[in-house]
Order: sequence, then C-alpha cells, then structure tokens
Amino acid sequence: MDVNIRSIDDITVVAIEGALDAATAPIAQQQLLPLATAGCRILLDLTGVPYMSSAGLRMLLSTYRQLSGKDGRIVLVGVAEEIQDTMSVTGFINFFTLRATPEEGIAALKG
Repeated sequence: MDVNIRSIDDITVVAIEGALDAATAPIAQQQLLPLATAGCRILLDLTGVPYMSSAGLRMLLSTYRQLSGKDGRIVLVGVAEEIQDTMSVTGFINFFTLRATPEEGIAALKG
C-alpha cells in the first residue's frame, strides 16, 4: 500500500494505492491523522483501492471524526462500487461526500 500526499490550492489530496485491510489501515491512518488540522479540507482519492476490510472502514470513520471535531471536511473520490455497497449497508456512506473524480471532489470541497 502506498499513500501519496500533495496539495492543490488549500486542499490536501491523499491518494491511496492498494488494499486497506487490518495490516495497512493503521499505516494509512498514521499518515492521515496529522493532516486533520483546524478547518482543513482533504480529498481522499481511493481510485487505487480495490479492497477495503472493516479495518479500512474504521480508519475512514476515525478520520471523519477527527476532521469533524476540528471543523474540517473530507470528500472521497474513486470509491469502487463494491466498497460503496459495503458503506451503504453499514451506514458509513451517510458520513461522507462521494464524487467520481478528483476534479469533482475538489469542486465539492471548494463549494
């Protein structure tokens, strides 16, 4: 699993490549949580994530809670249909804004 972080304007773009499971989710979370600063805006690009276990879902929820507590925002892009289905069944999808492309995600964060 790889985590690539860059900035576009005032938005932090985090692209994850590889499965998010019990072994990799804690590593991704270690890189995401320091980005959760007051008022931050994060675009989490999951285009390269073919599989997400419950550990990956917990990592997303934890990140959401950290951001919400600091008046931050997060948008997920490129979420695979199977992962979206799991997020719908578990109710996790209600916490997130999902967009198809990074460009759409950036527009949502700016709006």
